[in-house]
Amino acid sequence: MALSLFSFRPQHDMAALPAYSGTDLGVSYTAAQTRFKIWAPTAGTVKLRLYAKGDGGKALKTIDMAKGVNGTWQTVIKGDIQNKYYTIQTQVDGKWLLESPDMYAKAVGVNGKRGMVVNLAATDPAGWVADKKPVQKNFTDIIIYELHVRDASIAANSGIKHKGKFLGLTESGTKSPQGEATGLDHIKQLGVTHVHLLPSFDYNSVDESKNAPQYNWGYDPLNYNVPEGSYATDAYNGQVRIREFKQMVQAIHRKGLRVILDVVYNHTADVDHSNFTQAVPGYFYRHNADGSYANATACGNETASENAMVRKFMIESVVYWAKEYHLDGFRFDLMGVHDMETMNQISAALHKVDPTIFLYGEGWTVGASPLPEELRAVKKNTLKLDKIAAFGDDMRDGLRGPFNDVKQKGFVSGAPNTAESVKFGIVGAVQHPQINYKLVNYSKAPWAKEPYQSICYVSCHDDPTLFDRLRLSNPTASEADLIKMDELANGIVLTSQGVTFLHAGEEMLRTKNLVGNSYNSPDSINELNWSRKSRYKAVFNYYQQMIALRKNHPAFRMPSAAMIRQHLEFIDTGDPMVIGYQLKDHANGDKWKNILVLINGDTKGKGVKIPKGNWVMAVKGSQVNEEAKAAFDADVLEMKGTALYILFEK
Repeated sequence: MALSLFSFRPQHDMAALPAYSGTDLGVSYTAAQTRFKIWAPTAGTVKLRLYAKGDGGKALKTIDMAKGVNGTWQTVIKGDIQNKYYTIQTQVDGKWLLESPDMYAKAVGVNGKRGMVVNLAATDPAGWVADKKPVQKNFTDIIIYELHVRDASIAANSGIKHKGKFLGLTESGTKSPQGEATGLDHIKQLGVTHVHLLPSFDYNSVDESKNAPQYNWGYDPLNYNVPEGSYATDAYNGQVRIREFKQMVQAIHRKGLRVILDVVYNHTADVDHSNFTQAVPGYFYRHNADGSYANATACGNETASENAMVRKFMIESVVYWAKEYHLDGFRFDLMGVHDMETMNQISAALHKVDPTIFLYGEGWTVGASPLPEELRAVKKNTLKLDKIAAFGDDMRDGLRGPFNDVKQKGFVSGAPNTAESVKFGIVGAVQHPQINYKLVNYSKAPWAKEPYQSICYVSCHDDPTLFDRLRLSNPTASEADLIKMDELANGIVLTSQGVTFLHAGEEMLRTKNLVGNSYNSPDSINELNWSRKSRYKAVFNYYQQMIALRKNHPAFRMPSAAMIRQHLEFIDTGDPMVIGYQLKDHANGDKWKNILVLINGDTKGKGVKIPKGNWVMAVKGSQVNEEAKAAFDADVLEMKGTALYILFEK
């Protein structure tokens, strides 16, 4: 049934609709009674239907909901109706819309078509109340590992029993055929601090009723406050996905890691069938002047975060996830679609729950939006955002080459005129007197007020993997040379100021067979192939050692821009392909007095004059040795091509 949204719009001034300020929208369950309450100010009639199952069968009961204050409708059912399923249906301008869960639904049946009345306390795994977040001092201490739930365990060689499931990330002692740690043990062994999960709320593109292999990244939201059913062992029982998501968070916390959820409030999968449209057609989306859907997301619609009830929903949704699921951070997809006021209110609400929650997002859109850019949370407005970070694509593309041309090289492949963009990332995108902003590829001014607002990375789930990108832009390079480029790229990331972000599998040269936009490619493209860990064990060791170096040396993760300006000083190497800088005077309390970082992006070796000092070499290309003692007493450092060198003075 196709709905014509705009047949409703002339009769209702969306801006004039009453907002509801209460905190009780959705389903409120107790054993004595359950209250259903929705906001649907344009509805003339609203019906609630109860069902025995999440799909199929006739309604057990149909109830007319009563109109309340400020556009709300509600009904109360006496007695214990735990585990019953429900739908809500509105009549707007004389037309019945679709039966659907309410937008606040916390549990659903298979494929999210019916909500479920759930006792959330009954979904808590043993020990959940005692679940503790790992200690976190500063945001700049964070090292993020971006992971898709299914990718982590689905491969035949993962050694994981619950393949493709939330429970796959609870298993310990799992091994590859070669005997290497896989899954959660591998992530712990690598040394990162946070696991960023690609969208794991209930999404639209995978049919949860089928056991056949299906794949999607999950950027097509259906029910925002419910875990995805295809990642659960039983998609039909709404309790199971909730309990297993909590078990996953609990297991990750017990390993000393924190959990970030990728959230997608910028659009819905399908406007005509969305829960938003069934409640208040037209209200939750932005429109162009001609009434058509605005499309800054390139997904056919964009949500109107500036509208009071959209803002309210977003805030209450993330707070719910933070409290009910003990989450430690959120990554906002296409954050540049959202207005800054909403993002700042989200930050304030979440940091009341837990001041250590970390927030970041993509500071861009895919297309134009009718909401003026000066009001939106785009990258250049990060300075106006409160405790929210943005992805640093300046450094990313400086290192590897531009996003819109995979054949172009970057700094690590010897491309000229890229060093300043890399230096911009090294200082965490903050104001620094030695950066020539005219030469930075995208940003002609600093956009981070403090370094924790800058996500330092070279690749993520989007676009080819780092190893694939280097293969595409360097088609004649040997594998040995590609490995040097790969290690140099993330060696720079792991020694830069700001917050470090790694794409899962980079530490074993992950490949997707050169497929870039693999959002719906099969497992054979997307899965983590755990045999690569033993094949490229030296690369894994390098990543592990560089992560340890960052964690052991606070000079690489200074918490303030003022400290960076005081302690980080670039040196003139006399070569546009060689970047050099010092971290001076026990930066951020580091045990090393002075640290000298030299980076050769050229494929050719270079001799670089270094400052006088009692230097000891800790990193020489792929060799990492923090405990080195032998003095380096030459005036000139002979650098190999495509290599990172780190020297220190005690």
